[in-house]
Amino acid sequence: MEYKVNKKVSIFSILVISILSTSFSASVMAASDDSLTVYSTRKEHLIKPLFDAFTNKTGIKVKYLTGKGGALIERIKLEGKRTKADLFMTVDAGNLWYAATQNLFQPVNSETIKNNIPNHLRDPANLWTGLSVRARTIIYSTDRVSPDELSTYQDLANQQWKGRLCLRTSKKVYTKSLVSSLIHHDGLEKTTEVVRGWVDNLAATPHAEDVHIMTSILAGQCDVGIVNSYYFGRMQAEEPNVALKLFWANQDSTGTHVNISGAGVTKHSKNPEDAIKLLEFLSSVEAQKIYVGLNKEYPASQKIKADNLIALWGDFNQDKMNLSVAGKNQADSVSLMQREGYK
Repeated sequence: MEYKVNKKVSIFSILVISILSTSFSASVMAASDDSLTVYSTRKEHLIKPLFDAFTNKTGIKVKYLTGKGGALIERIKLEGKRTKADLFMTVDAGNLWYAATQNLFQPVNSETIKNNIPNHLRDPANLWTGLSVRARTIIYSTDRVSPDELSTYQDLANQQWKGRLCLRTSKKVYTKSLVSSLIHHDGLEKTTEVVRGWVDNLAATPHAEDVHIMTSILAGQCDVGIVNSYYFGRMQAEEPNVALKLFWANQDSTGTHVNISGAGVTKHSKNPEDAIKLLEFLSSVEAQKIYVGLNKEYPASQKIKADNLIALWGDFNQDKMNLSVAGKNQADSVSLMQREGYK
């Protein structure tokens, strides 16, 4: 999701949007000095086990507010120094980059985090860090496609895939980040040719969700697509023999595009010391094991192995582009996709 604030929208409207689009635990309002408050776009079942483990380990209570990313960012901005948020958690590096441009974070120079999380998954200015990893890669029908036919994201623009490709809508931040990475590696001109080829090869209007891409392939509407790995993990957990498989794109060049869920300590945190402790804990082996078990994501830490199910997909080389680039190139990626009719 790309965040833009319409200048014509009144402060009153922003307040209403912020309040109505979040689910707010009543206990957050009663936050005390011995607790932390996290604003998160991640759903409760994906964060509560982590916070419970942190509380059991440290005695520090964690309260949380969950909601849409844009509304939470605007809320933190509007609250300013009065904000109750000590941490902001969200998905996709493009969203973390945007939050950083809005001056929401303070730098955290933690050797613990640096030792736990690789450079390419952290902000260069230490404003945020990745906490879990998802690969955005090629998925294909095992009935109609041989893995020998597949190679790169760029190859999906070739005539071979005419009428056989399904993609997620360009409006989603995951798509924007992938195209941003192609711009970084290949430049605007070559990436434009690739996106143009994708559009020409589409079997259907771009889908709103990755799961729709997978069901479309299973229904025979298309043969290949691009999805976040954890969506496939969820499907495979329910249907082990599903006639789909992941292919690790660009293994002989830039590596497979990865993205993250992550977090940063807010600029006006009332309890930054404990907030840093929580961020460090979330990067730890203990927390990373919880992460990978909850959502079929890869650990951001290099110190533990993937969940048993996703380990069966095999190892792959990650694109080591620093993920802040996904945000920096976002405007160019949006303009490019609009010009080429990628809806």
